[in-house]
Amino acid sequence: MTFGVAVVIGGTIGSGILRTPGEVAAQLRAPWLIITVWLLGGLYAVLCTLAVTELATTYPVAGSWFVYSRRAFGKYAGFVVGCCDWMMQSTAIAYLSVAFGEFAAGLQPRLTPYVNRIGLGCLLVLAALNWIGLRAGSRTQEITSFIKAFSLILFVAGCFFLSPSGGSAAPAATALPARTESMFIAFVIAFQAVIVTYDGWYSAIYFVEEDKNPSRNMPRSSLIGTLACVVIFVLVNFALLRILPIPQLATSQVPAADAARTVFGSHGKQIILIISMITSISTVNATILMSPRILFGMSREGLLPRWLTAVNPGGTPAAALLLCTVASGALILSGNFDSLIAICSFLYVAAYISGFASLFVLRSRPAADAAQDHFKMWGYPWTNLAVLLASAGFLIASVFGDLRHSLFTLILIALTYPLYFFLIRKQGSR
Repeated sequence: MTFGVAVVIGGTIGSGILRTPGEVAAQLRAPWLIITVWLLGGLYAVLCTLAVTELATTYPVAGSWFVYSRRAFGKYAGFVVGCCDWMMQSTAIAYLSVAFGEFAAGLQPRLTPYVNRIGLGCLLVLAALNWIGLRAGSRTQEITSFIKAFSLILFVAGCFFLSPSGGSAAPAATALPARTESMFIAFVIAFQAVIVTYDGWYSAIYFVEEDKNPSRNMPRSSLIGTLACVVIFVLVNFALLRILPIPQLATSQVPAADAARTVFGSHGKQIILIISMITSISTVNATILMSPRILFGMSREGLLPRWLTAVNPGGTPAAALLLCTVASGALILSGNFDSLIAICSFLYVAAYISGFASLFVLRSRPAADAAQDHFKMWGYPWTNLAVLLASAGFLIASVFGDLRHSLFTLILIALTYPLYFFLIRKQGSR
């Protein structure tokens, strides 16, 4: 259960919480509205966690989202969801590894020309730790998640208990311009940013097969981890609102850095950069743990080549880990993430929707391989319907907000159709 909590915290708390409060404040401009939208985002994350916890404990096998779509809608649906999920995780590993290099260069400017190489080094070190075995990877996750959460709590405590007058304040922002859009639109935009920041609440479901008692441990670890993230995110926002006036918070690129500079003086920037580096390491390790298990599960169900099911003596899906490392390493060296990140922001909400829709279908026709003592979502069907509609609304808004990348994503999904039949035919001939 401790590992489950650690991987949820590691997968959810990223460097976004150090940046996103400024975007939210720019839209809402009132402290009570800002805290409200973070609490609503937390409620959304908790309800989503309840839904996927039921799915994971009903079908406690490796693979996560593709497992549920495969059982609810057939092999091709599972194949598409699995491929999309793996692409998202591989892109996230590469992006976060490069972010680690950028934070390191912020601490030591002489490292700036080597940002991508530092990111690749971070990836290789963490991949090597996970290659040793699940115990080494899980212990790394527990330690880095604890340090990350503790660092953010210390930052919050400093904002509340240290005098802002003791530090060197960041330049004050001018008054905010008049609002051009409606309050409803502003709230929707802010809620989208909050949902993106909470992404990762589902991280524990990737390891359900390796849990000796998933019906007992999975609900506890998932809920404790998600609630811990909600508390930390809300506390960080309270701390920022205490230190920074709304106009400054709303115009800041990295509000946490401005607040740290105000409270801790000239060392504030270094403090935030160190927290950001720890955050990146923890999230990269969590994603490295998750990504190979997607390929392992798909391969075992005949959707990918059989050699991806190879597991080393330490319990790590070694062949799948190697493929994930190579793919993410290639992305790091390419250095081009903008389009991939835009595509993945579309895909990860589509994965949510596939899971919530699968829950409705699987509840209506329980399968023979479903566990009998599984967790059941509280408030079903209304709670599941609520998160399904919220996710669908987010997806529709994403499509209209970035039509070019959304259309390109749909083309990529369409291309999986011939790939699927090629792989299935090849597997069948063997």
